[in-house]
Amino acid sequence: MTDLDLAGKRVLVREDLNCPIKNGQVANDARLRAALPTLQELLAKQACIIVVSHLGRPKEGVFDEAFSLKPVAERLGVLLGVEVPLVRDWQHGIQVDQGHLVLLENIRFNPGEQSDDENLGRTLAGLCDVFVMDAFATAHRAQASTHAVARFAPMACAGPLLVREVEALERIVLAPQRPVAAVTGGAKLSSKLGLIERLLEQVDLLIPGGGIANTFLGALGHPLGQSLTEPAFYDQARALHARYGDRMLLPEDVVVTPVGDSAVTVRLIDEVHDDERIMDIGFHSQTRFAASLKGMRTIVWNGPMGAFEDEAFATGTKAMAQAIVSSGAFSVVGGGETIEAVERFGLAEQFSYLSTAGGAFLEFLEGRTLPGVAVLEERAAS
Repeated sequence: MTDLDLAGKRVLVREDLNCPIKNGQVANDARLRAALPTLQELLAKQACIIVVSHLGRPKEGVFDEAFSLKPVAERLGVLLGVEVPLVRDWQHGIQVDQGHLVLLENIRFNPGEQSDDENLGRTLAGLCDVFVMDAFATAHRAQASTHAVARFAPMACAGPLLVREVEALERIVLAPQRPVAAVTGGAKLSSKLGLIERLLEQVDLLIPGGGIANTFLGALGHPLGQSLTEPAFYDQARALHARYGDRMLLPEDVVVTPVGDSAVTVRLIDEVHDDERIMDIGFHSQTRFAASLKGMRTIVWNGPMGAFEDEAFATGTKAMAQAIVSSGAFSVVGGGETIEAVERFGLAEQFSYLSTAGGAFLEFLEGRTLPGVAVLEERAAS
């Protein structure tokens, strides 16, 4: 996008403005702030700007006020310092003045969005002279507003946010500075099994946390009490540990609490009681993990170490964040929960790059083709 003269051009830009809404207001505007540089540049270029985004998972073909982008339009207007009209009926064309911006109502209200409908893609393409794909967070889905529109628009290109995301992740995947560490927390090994298998083939150190670490620990015979774990994946966890155990670090002490009680105790991993749940990593593990990250040149982090939403169990995730930024490594953080955590700790600006993507972030690291990126490459090559 930055290479094009867009003055007076109708520019349809796909952003990911899918923010949490509470009491009719945007509760976290991180994704809006991530899109600001692109939108500000388009305004400076005096383009006629049409922004398209989704919000949540409404039923297609049905308008639902609960999923309206109205709060997003209002917050985006405050951040940009300009009025951002929300347009609900645009299917038969829309007029936007040069140097102005409008936001289309939730694209998922339209039948065919999630099925990558060709007709909806052509309708969107008919609104513009240039389509800008800037929503890396949705690039792993072939949908009408991320894929079909790019096939039929007069011109299609990548936006600055998407370019920054791809370049940051390519520094990890294609030519990382070694040694490389990956920190993978979260609830379920099953949801990140492909990612962890690929990372273990490539990185020098892997630190699992949260429920993922529990599944590895349970597979190795450690008592977990009532902790979150996935016994159905113990065989895969044992096989991975048998093959790559020399490059994995698992917790040696954990923070636990009895079920139905608020008492907090730190225990060695072999001393967890039957009625207790693991909620965080202990101080010894925090210190050991931090020391292991000191010599790393590249670190990628996705997923908290424990239930950081509760202050009593936020210490492990905070210690990991501090260890990563103190390492001096090129650091990339991805995933909504992880970004929420580092912002809460006041450390967000100290990371090299914060990816607003979730599923696309993980699929890129796994080496999968992202349709929203591949279609731009195809257009560029044709």
